[in-house]
Amino acid sequence: MSDTALLEISNLACIRDNRVLFEHINLSLEAGQMLLVEGPNGSGKTSLLRIITGLKLADEGEVLWQGKSIQKLTADYYEQVNYVGHHDGVKRELTCLENLRLVQAMGKPSGIDLDTALDRVNLYRYGDTEVRNLSAGQKRRLALGRLLVTESKLWILDEPFTSLDVASMGLFKSLFEQHLQDRGLIVMTSHHVIEMPEAQVQHLELGA
Repeated sequence: MSDTALLEISNLACIRDNRVLFEHINLSLEAGQMLLVEGPNGSGKTSLLRIITGLKLADEGEVLWQGKSIQKLTADYYEQVNYVGHHDGVKRELTCLENLRLVQAMGKPSGIDLDTALDRVNLYRYGDTEVRNLSAGQKRRLALGRLLVTESKLWILDEPFTSLDVASMGLFKSLFEQHLQDRGLIVMTSHHVIEMPEAQVQHLELGA
């Protein structure tokens, strides 16, 4: 185990419907690094991310945060995690501002003004708009806007660029780069090409 690693995965395995999705996964991430999880559909990418978030238990092995099992850290670890999955995870009956307020209430607020957060994801004019009235791309931008409003060290992102146009993808790539420069960590899957400095990125191929 590395003395400088924040996140460590030790001998991780996942079994679904009597089929081994993956096993013997070992890796560590230091501050400022990204893990890009790759592989075909059904190879266990989402399952791996959910295990790292603590939402799903591994069949073997463990996930460590600063050298301690996340199953023992519980709330202290969850405060460090911001997870955006396949589904946007925003409440359709609330406005954009109300959604971000709710996210802040459940985590450690970053101090950023919520209008500023919406402006950074190009939704400033939609603060009082109910989410049910947004397009798919706008909902995705709001979901990713949640990353800005809490002080979470570890961003876990499952296909974050779904429904985004090229300009929006570029916007969030810049936000990801800034998070790494601020010594944060990112674990993500993506079918899109991610051009990041190679020194910052580890690749994990599942189903190879």
